Amino acid sequence: MTPSAMSQPSAIDDILAEHAGLETQLADPALHNDPGAARRVGKRFAELAPIMATYTKLRTAREDLAAAEELAADDASFAAEIPELRERFAELEQTLADLLAPRDPHDGDDVVLEVKSGEGGEESALFAADLARMYIRYAERHGWKVEILGVTESDLGGYKDATISIKSRDATRDGVWSRLKFEGGVHRVQRVPVTESQGRIHTSAAGVLIYPEPDEVEQVQIDESDLRIDVYRSSGKGGQGVNTTDSAVRITHLPSGIVVTCQNERSQLQNKARAMQVLAARLQALAEEQADQEAAAGRASQIRTVDRSERIRTYNFPENRIADHRIGFKAHNLDTVLGGDLDAVLDALAKADREARMAAE
Repeated sequence: MTPSAMSQPSAIDDILAEHAGLETQLADPALHNDPGAARRVGKRFAELAPIMATYTKLRTAREDLAAAEELAADDASFAAEIPELRERFAELEQTLADLLAPRDPHDGDDVVLEVKSGEGGEESALFAADLARMYIRYAERHGWKVEILGVTESDLGGYKDATISIKSRDATRDGVWSRLKFEGGVHRVQRVPVTESQGRIHTSAAGVLIYPEPDEVEQVQIDESDLRIDVYRSSGKGGQGVNTTDSAVRITHLPSGIVVTCQNERSQLQNKARAMQVLAARLQALAEEQADQEAAAGRASQIRTVDRSERIRTYNFPENRIADHRIGFKAHNLDTVLGGDLDAVLDALAKADREARMAAE
């Protein structure tokens, strides 16, 4: 059994103090004069809710167990309740210990997800579109808000690239990033392409990039002089009239070479604002990746979402098989996975990540 969460007063005491402070702030009308600050405080308060709820249940379970043990000395009928109360106490203690374990600071964040075709020409673009639809369907299963910011289609209707924003509708401890952060990397497909006349199985690949999205662009320092901003006529998705004006925006961050496009919004100003949010997310991820690489120099690598070169997963259509190479996960339900049923593989990745974080402490 892990060390008792109740025997680690510093961790839980810090949470109790922070929760009380946040509660006081939320009750102060002055906080709500600053929507950004109010949103940040409310988000953190929601993140602490599961810990507070579990701590309250654990404290009650401890009191119930102590009372039963005391009463059992005089009345044997109470002794029968003790094993069940002890089991309940142990379960809650473990749950609290898991909640207090080291976690990714971005787990409550929304995400920007990019899918790009790679090796394989049209087949890669068709697979990239399959991946984009898979993530959209997964998001819809969880009731998340999906916004397609931009798509460049191939001749056969695949995606050369697509940028998607996925947001949770409520502030929670475990947001979109906590589930999808493991998806960044190269995804490989093995199947007979629609362009293959001989029925041969081909292997191609598409890349997925995923970033936690900052609540506000101002959180990331961006020098306007480092930007080249181009406008052009939107194409592809966007609805009737999308091609009538030069409303699409392409922003190039010159120092890093990062290019972001947005064409989903109706106006140029809206597209520029949304593109700046995506750029901020990418620059934040780049800075954190560099910091992590420096901190991890000479240390064994854990599960990473920022390693874009490694082939993280294979989708084998003839065998209806999905295999995640980082943790040895295999399942023969590729059809349902592409339909948005990703929870089994994401649960396995989250478990491995949690174990790695606890082992590193």
